[in-house]
Amino acid sequence: MPQPEPARNVDGKAADSGNSWLKKLGPGLITGAADDDPSGIATYSQAGAQFGFGLLWTILLTYPLMVGIQIVSAKIGRVSGHGLATNIRRHYPRWLLYAIVGLLVVANTINIAADFSAMGDAVKLIAGGYPHVYVVVFGLVSVVLQVFIPYTRYVHILKWLTLALFSYVATVFVVQVPWLKVVHQTLLPHLSWKTAYITTLVAVFGTTISPYLFFWQASQEVEEEHAEPEAVPLKRAPAAQIKAAFRRIKIDTYIGMAVSNVVAFFIMLTTAVTLFSHGITDIQSSSQAASALKPIAGQFAFVLFTLGIVGTGLLSIPVLAWSAAYAMAGAFKWKNSLEAVPSAAKEFYAIIIISTLAGVALGFTSIDPIKALYWSAVINGVISVPIMVVMMLMAAKPEIMGNLVITPRLKLLGWTCTAAMALAVLAMFATSGS
Repeated sequence: MPQPEPARNVDGKAADSGNSWLKKLGPGLITGAADDDPSGIATYSQAGAQFGFGLLWTILLTYPLMVGIQIVSAKIGRVSGHGLATNIRRHYPRWLLYAIVGLLVVANTINIAADFSAMGDAVKLIAGGYPHVYVVVFGLVSVVLQVFIPYTRYVHILKWLTLALFSYVATVFVVQVPWLKVVHQTLLPHLSWKTAYITTLVAVFGTTISPYLFFWQASQEVEEEHAEPEAVPLKRAPAAQIKAAFRRIKIDTYIGMAVSNVVAFFIMLTTAVTLFSHGITDIQSSSQAASALKPIAGQFAFVLFTLGIVGTGLLSIPVLAWSAAYAMAGAFKWKNSLEAVPSAAKEFYAIIIISTLAGVALGFTSIDPIKALYWSAVINGVISVPIMVVMMLMAAKPEIMGNLVITPRLKLLGWTCTAAMALAVLAMFATSGS
């Protein structure tokens, strides 16, 4: 008697019926979680400490915009079978490619340095000792894990590390929150045209909607395709595989961006009801925010906030290093895959190692990674605009997407996100002299 055809997973491959929905989450979830790295925590903490509830409204705006632009990047990777840098190299001028990739690598390295610094300071707050020693240890561990653990195994580690983000949700419930006031000021905010407000607004946007996330998610969709023996780029795939893959991308990205934005909201809320309300408005790092939180919110809130810095750093640093490596490899036609052994993709893994260790080394220079961190978020906001324009053009290009160019609805959402970022940047420049 013929056996029934087995169920198929998101890309059309036979699947285990016992698989949970969590196993279907991958690039989108990790992208969203990596967005709330220690540098992001510092930016959100500064926003809450400096302006109280005044910037909570941004989360209501960034969530749908972030969902739209990340789905665009994911579809470019999954449909074309190539990452963003490879597609830019194939279809756009080299000067544009090198400018984008160069700025991305520099910004990522600064972010890695700031994240390592925050992690070292966080461990010192709990255990004492020398933060530079912790930075070196974190750096070496990160390099070993990135180079020697295959993607399909490492991705499970990263999924579990996303749980560290919920320490910031838990922190809110151990402090007193005036919820009616929070709802009122979130839905009916008092906007300001002061330079500090606009600059912080752009920094929040630059942290939340960040270029390295575009490159990362597109490349991870390519990795997901390579991990499935029967999968092919969707522009050459059967209809059933296309429908299932698009559904998985949508669910994955919606959930991942929700995690990112909810955590960002709670970080701003925590620092607003504790630091801002007590007149502590100058916060330059995530560890400084944790330290300032202790005498106000208590030991438990302090420990939760501090441990979250370490957990998010362990999650985000590989994403930063990998996105830089994907971008460089795509620009220079290098073999790039986290499933490849180091000897088969030497240049790709060299960038991972160099960017990670360069981040460690910056902590031993006179450069202040914390000040560089805040301005790197602003720079990310600025360079996001041309990258997003190129992405939107690519997503509508049949030479790249075949018959699967993005829908009018997604096109509207993506261009709205691009316009919102452009307006925020223009507002920053317009008020910079005031």
